[in-house]
Amino acid sequence: MPAFRTVAAYVPPGAGLLAVGIVGEVFGPHGPELPGFDFVLCADRPGQVRTDVGVPIAVEHGLERLAGADLVLALPGAEFRTPPDPAVREALRAAYGRGAVVAAHCVGAFTLAAAGLLNGLRVTTHWRFAGLLAERHPEVDVDAAALYVDEGQVITGAGAAAGFDLCLHLLRREFGATLANAVARDMVLPSHRDGGQAQYLAAPVPEDGEDERLAEVLGWARAHLHQPLPVAELARRAVMSRRTFARRFTAATGSTPHAWLRDLRLGRAEELLESTDLPVEQIAHQVGYSSAAVLREQFVRRRGVPPRSYRRSFGTT
Repeated sequence: MPAFRTVAAYVPPGAGLLAVGIVGEVFGPHGPELPGFDFVLCADRPGQVRTDVGVPIAVEHGLERLAGADLVLALPGAEFRTPPDPAVREALRAAYGRGAVVAAHCVGAFTLAAAGLLNGLRVTTHWRFAGLLAERHPEVDVDAAALYVDEGQVITGAGAAAGFDLCLHLLRREFGATLANAVARDMVLPSHRDGGQAQYLAAPVPEDGEDERLAEVLGWARAHLHQPLPVAELARRAVMSRRTFARRFTAATGSTPHAWLRDLRLGRAEELLESTDLPVEQIAHQVGYSSAAVLREQFVRRRGVPPRSYRRSFGTT
C-alpha cells in the first residue's frame, strides 16, 4: 500500500471533541519543514455537528470525500451504541474496497465493526467498552489490553488520547520514525508509548520514591543504549532487587525490561538508518547489539524488513 497523502475523518453525531482535535493536530499543518496532508472532516451531511461536550463544529464535507481519501478515520462519538446509517457503512466499505487504509480509535471501532470491516481481525477499543464490542460482534477478536492493533489495511486504537498513539504509528509506519518523531516533538508528545492499556488503569501511587528512582534509571538507560544493560544492572541502579525491579517496571510501563529495551534499541536504529549514512554494523553497536547480524535478525522479526531495505525506503541522507 502506498503512503497516504489524503486523509478524511468521519465525524459522527456526538463526536468526541478530543478525537477531532487529535486527528486535526496530527494531520493538520506543522510548518514548512514538515510535509502536509490533504486533511478534511466529513459528516453524514455538511453543516453543524454537535460534539460530546455540546460544542458544535462546522463540517464542510459530506461522505463523498471518503471516496478519494488514502486514509479514512472513523472518529468516536457519544451515540456509538446506535449503528451508523447505511450510507456511512457503505461509504466505509467502498473506501476499504478500493484500498484505502481504514482506522479508528476508542468507540470509533464500533463504526468499523458495524460496516463489517473488523470481521476476523484482532482489534482494540477503549477497555471500558471492549466487552460490549466483543458481545455485539463475536466475529471480531477484541484485545482490551493493546494501545493499538495494526492489521495492515485496518488499524484500531484504544480510548481517548490513545488516538495520538494510533496516528503517530501510522506516520511511523508509512513515512518512517523521523517524520513521526518530528510531528510528536511539534506536539510535545512522546513519539511512541510502550505497553498497553493496563498501565493506565487505576492503581495506588507509591509513597516511597520507587517510581522516581525507576524514571531516573529509564532515563539513564536511554542515554546508554550502546551498553549491554542487563536487568541486574538496571535493578542495582534503582536500588531494588531484580524481582522487585521487574515487577515495578511492568506495573509502570506495561512491558518487561527486555521488551522495553528491545523496542528502544530498534527505534533508535530506525532513526539512525533514516538520518545518517553510518554502516549498519556501526549502527548495531551504537544501539547495543553485538553485530549487524543480530540487529538484522531483530529488525526482520519486529519490522518485517532488513535494515538496508528500511534505509532504502525511509533514508533521507
